Amino acid sequence: MRKTEHYVGLDVHKDTVMVAVADGGREGEVRLYGQISNDLHAIEKALRKIGSDGGALHVAYEAGPTGYVIYRRLMQLQIECVVVAASKTPVDKAARRKTDRRDAQMLARLHRAGELTAVHVPDAADEAMRDLTRARADAVHDLTRARQRLKSFLLRHGYRYSGKANWSEAHRRYLRELVLPLPGLKAVLEEYLLAISQCEDRVNRLEQLLELQAPLWRLYPAVEALMTLRGVQLVAAAVLVAELGDIRRFTHPRDLMAFLGLVPKEESSGQTRKLGSITKAGNAHARWILVEMVQHAWLPPKVSAHLSKRQEGQPVHRKELAWKVQLRLHSRAWHLSRRGVMKPKITVALAREMAGFVWAMLKTVDWDHMTRCA
Repeated sequence: MRKTEHYVGLDVHKDTVMVAVADGGREGEVRLYGQISNDLHAIEKALRKIGSDGGALHVAYEAGPTGYVIYRRLMQLQIECVVVAASKTPVDKAARRKTDRRDAQMLARLHRAGELTAVHVPDAADEAMRDLTRARADAVHDLTRARQRLKSFLLRHGYRYSGKANWSEAHRRYLRELVLPLPGLKAVLEEYLLAISQCEDRVNRLEQLLELQAPLWRLYPAVEALMTLRGVQLVAAAVLVAELGDIRRFTHPRDLMAFLGLVPKEESSGQTRKLGSITKAGNAHARWILVEMVQHAWLPPKVSAHLSKRQEGQPVHRKELAWKVQLRLHSRAWHLSRRGVMKPKITVALAREMAGFVWAMLKTVDWDHMTRCA
């Protein structure tokens, strides 16, 4: 007798998991198993009961704030599991009711039909490096907000720094020596300065930790390859590799550009083709770091002493590609500028081209060897 396959949909929340099952075949029953506690023991118990007839289990749940703990545990138990991209899950536009029960049943039904799109699940060590780079980005964001609060406070009371560069040594000396008329205002100034100092210390600690951890990472050869590019130092390269993961999952540079949300929206019908702004879909962290990486494009191409040091020991074809990137981006930036294109649009266009060069650079890395080292 042929064993029935069971397609299990999990609607995962912080405290609970709603479970639904769709039996294999077009006419297979779709039934609600029920709500269980969101802990691995309860999930394993439910799956053992569902598969007690010996049928194969195929589990799916949407990516969300609960991470990949369930996925990794089911992989250890050799139970097939996919983490689904919620934004790409087909939705019934006529539906007017949305509940956990309906969501779980929909996941089970769509998984059986093969209509779900799985996301890339990083290795635990890769995810740890990604968390480290994101923590550093959060710290930089907090530092920026703390500095802006101080500048807004002083501007509100009529104090404006007339020097050339903000947050230089001269600017900091100006802030320390500033005399305010009331004790309360002086206290606020000192609190803001203390907050800025704490944020700067936090950024420095995370950058030092990143410098220590990155060389021990299995994907560090990919980081070194990206560091041969101008404007790409350790932090930017580590962020990009941690966010993208194995570049082999993108068969063409256009796939990477779409993943980063750097391609235009399109609403075409018949003979009419209408393009809009970029989609901004996908990975915002990688898109942000690409925009930062192309800021050098306005400067004349050159290989500085720092860049030359980063390129030491790298193959010739990587150095040639890095020089090609400089020439192309510089030429493209000034060509678009002469056409009257606004600078923000030029920056996005350069970031899109940089994504293609990043794809080409990462393709020069031996990913098979790094995968075996995992």
